[in-house]
Amino acid sequence: MPIYEFYCYNCHKIYNFISRSVNTEKRPACPKCGRPDLERHLSLFASPKKRGEQEDSPLPDLDEARMEKAMSALAQEADGIDENDPRQAANLMRRLTDMTSLKLGGGMEEALRRMEAGADPEQIEAEMGNLLESEEPFELQTAGRKGRWSMPPGIDDTLYEL
Repeated sequence: MPIYEFYCYNCHKIYNFISRSVNTEKRPACPKCGRPDLERHLSLFASPKKRGEQEDSPLPDLDEARMEKAMSALAQEADGIDENDPRQAANLMRRLTDMTSLKLGGGMEEALRRMEAGADPEQIEAEMGNLLESEEPFELQTAGRKGRWSMPPGIDDTLYEL
């Protein structure tokens, strides 16, 4: 029985569907959001190019040397911040994103804006915890990627009926 992969642009996920027979025409709806006619995705097994180790990383376009340098510089700064001042913690996070080309997800961006305004991080967590847990915290700002997604799609390991 063949397994087909389909991509949902709304969810930015790849879903696996099993079929009792070869079926190259059918395009299912997204099992999560219901978007009709998902886009067929070339599976890794059938991929014509060999995937490199870097592509398997959650942030495949990340410049690791740049990230290491930024983390080292920020670690020194972190030793001197007042952990009771949310503005200082927010400033440190802004510097991290600026130095590494990482972009915060919408929820993280909102939480950071609130911290910069002096809001209590525990209150922010209480109000936004579910949103912050459900989204990717960082995105890479990369040239050449189009559309609203800059990170590779997630993969849902569930096997759905086609």
